[in-house]
Amino acid sequence: MSTLTLKDGTEIFYKDQGQGPVLMFHHGWPLSSDDWDAQVIFFLQRGYRVISHDRRGHGRSSQNIYNHTIEQYASDAAELVEFLDLKDVVHIGHSTGGGEVIRYVHKYANGRAKKAVLISAVPPVMVKSESNPDGVPMEVFDGIREQTLNNRNQFYFDLTFPFYGYNREGANIKDGIQRNWWRQGLMGGIVAHYDGIKAFSETDFTEDLKAVEIPVLVLHGEDDQIVPIENSAIKSAKLLKNGKLITYPGFPHGMPTTEHETINKDLLEFIQS
Repeated sequence: MSTLTLKDGTEIFYKDQGQGPVLMFHHGWPLSSDDWDAQVIFFLQRGYRVISHDRRGHGRSSQNIYNHTIEQYASDAAELVEFLDLKDVVHIGHSTGGGEVIRYVHKYANGRAKKAVLISAVPPVMVKSESNPDGVPMEVFDGIREQTLNNRNQFYFDLTFPFYGYNREGANIKDGIQRNWWRQGLMGGIVAHYDGIKAFSETDFTEDLKAVEIPVLVLHGEDDQIVPIENSAIKSAKLLKNGKLITYPGFPHGMPTTEHETINKDLLEFIQS
């Protein structure tokens, strides 16, 4: 059990495992670093040093009720990177973690980041607006807020169906995967999760994407019911200076878990390139 006390007193739980080239994983809402288990063991077995952390308010980190913004999440990641003195890091983010990664490599990396990967990620911006007319309506996020506030225990289980594509005909539903998602979610603090909805849905990453110079791999499932591909990965890839896009027919939002063999293979190829 390793923790770092940040400048504002928040304790961040992190795992630092293995030796070799450094990979750092950034998890999605409302989960924890445990969501990367399928990737962590894969890369440990191939000679990498793997870092993963629980975002503030999530998992085993302090249930701090303040500063749940992408800017703060990226700053927290920077503190951890600097504390561990990591260099030439490949940063890999899923969903909200993808937003954290692209903000980090743009504003906070200070030359320490080598490459980045955005998986099922929220950039450029999720919410519908005049400038983003094909985005997700605010009413959807208001519904997530209402369910998180008043029905979190059941909502976190129900959400696993679209998250993993388990609501599709013929889906191979795995109760253990659903229970693990639910377990991770309820480990975190309700205030962090409630405030985090605004962070992942309303933050605009357009300028971050445009500014990043390092190679960025964008991976997205074409049947992502949580972060629609046309409003996210397709747009992000066009904004990046040095981006590569891979899309997967039929893959869901939670594809790092359900389709980990395919995802891990493509990650390894990019990291080694």
